Amino acid sequence: MNNWIALIITFAAALGWLRLMDFFAHRGWIESRLSRKIIHIGTGPIFVLCWLLFDDGSAGRWMAALVPFAITVQFALIGLGVIKDEASVKSMSRSGDPKELLRGPLFYGISFVVLTLVFWKDSPIAIVALMLMCGGDGVADVVGRGIKSAKLPWSKEKSVAGSLAVFVGGWVLAVLVIAIYLSAGVFGGSLSEYLLPITVISFVGMLVESLPFKDVDNLTVTFAAVLLGFLLF
Repeated sequence: MNNWIALIITFAAALGWLRLMDFFAHRGWIESRLSRKIIHIGTGPIFVLCWLLFDDGSAGRWMAALVPFAITVQFALIGLGVIKDEASVKSMSRSGDPKELLRGPLFYGISFVVLTLVFWKDSPIAIVALMLMCGGDGVADVVGRGIKSAKLPWSKEKSVAGSLAVFVGGWVLAVLVIAIYLSAGVFGGSLSEYLLPITVISFVGMLVESLPFKDVDNLTVTFAAVLLGFLLF
């Protein structure tokens, strides 16, 4: 597909998902905290699957990175108060404070830009790391609040159920997207060859996410997954 057409489709898909959640949260149909996590979980897979629309060259890599870059710049401008966007603030912040977009959402976008440019479709490392961030860290909060379980001794704000959700959610999403890439012929080998590395990375990502650090999971979990990816892939 022509890279410009791929860029338009990717922008439309990513922004469409964001605006749909903004609309639901602004109308009060879903609470802002849940909307924030749905955006967190869904935006990544949509974007990474849209990589398949671009060619494999450097032009495709840079054009694909424009999508998270543009959205991240928007987050920064809203967080700094340059742009007023109540719907985005309501859907992506816990307290309604625009400055919250300068932490988790901003780190989320930066991770996507950097990993797209560094790894692209040349390696499964970025895909596994990003899917762990989306499916793992994103699902953890939803499950942790929805299922009562013991708190972690070293992190009183996090629970056993939430940590297990990091492992399961990240593992499932990573396996699903890698399977699609294998079927598209982007990577070689069989899915079984990827299961052990994905399992180890998901487990370590779960441990990193369980640490008592606030609003930096999008960086710490992703960074840990990338480091392990170099060793396992």
